[in-house]
Amino acid sequence: MSRESPTSSYPDRALHREVPAQRRVDEVPGPRVSVVIPAYNEGVNIVPVLDRLFESVMLSCEVLVVVDFPEDETVPVVEQYARGEPRIRLAVNTYGRGPANAIRFGIDQATAPVAVVTMADGCDDARQIDDLARLVERGVAVAAASRYMAGGQQVGGPYLKGLISKLAGRSLRVLARIGTRDATNSFKAYSTAFVRDAGIESRAGFEIGIELTAKARRMRRPVAEIPTIWLDRQAGVSNFKVAQWIPQYFRWYRFAFGPRMTAEQFRARQAAKTKTQSKED
Repeated sequence: MSRESPTSSYPDRALHREVPAQRRVDEVPGPRVSVVIPAYNEGVNIVPVLDRLFESVMLSCEVLVVVDFPEDETVPVVEQYARGEPRIRLAVNTYGRGPANAIRFGIDQATAPVAVVTMADGCDDARQIDDLARLVERGVAVAAASRYMAGGQQVGGPYLKGLISKLAGRSLRVLARIGTRDATNSFKAYSTAFVRDAGIESRAGFEIGIELTAKARRMRRPVAEIPTIWLDRQAGVSNFKVAQWIPQYFRWYRFAFGPRMTAEQFRARQAAKTKTQSKED
């Protein structure tokens, strides 16, 4: 008696295999990742950054370049770039000036379930956007590009800023079990659903990265990291104001050590803060 091959015995299994979910994601309309780039008078310096980004990102994406005012030197450059690249959008922030408001505005404008924040100065490695986004697709609330884990590195930049950042990140990892050694790096991917639940309170500098990481820890939502090599900008001038923004970083550093909070508690906190600000205005 001859034995049939497994394929001939089970033709339905061979001919009608279900396509894995990961392969079906691209069939869903809309981008898988929204890349948010806050920009301030970058002008033509942003062109090579955009070139590297579109060369590197393989996932379906939209790129939102967010400026604070229509007269920003970045505007005409991005408008010209968009004529040949339909995935890019220029957004004029209406939440108030400053990088925190620009990032907050950009995430609110994002249409994808994952938002990646990266800088306009080229310091971040755009090749890692896909990996960060996929971590969020797998279930983490925050995926961080880490300069301070094995395989990561920071090249250049102010010594004091780097030292404070490294100490903050490593101590949060050990003492608060926060899930990343680099809570302060702005180069992160976020679940937009998580951001809606947690809210964004930052209004000053780039402290949104540590704010949302601390909130993920308080909500007991997973945080993951991959190593990155951060390069100090090669053109233009940095807009990072160390002395002015350190108090805000320290505020969220302390916040990470608090007790568990629910999404409802964060929404109530945000509503109370909005009400207070409305009265002050």
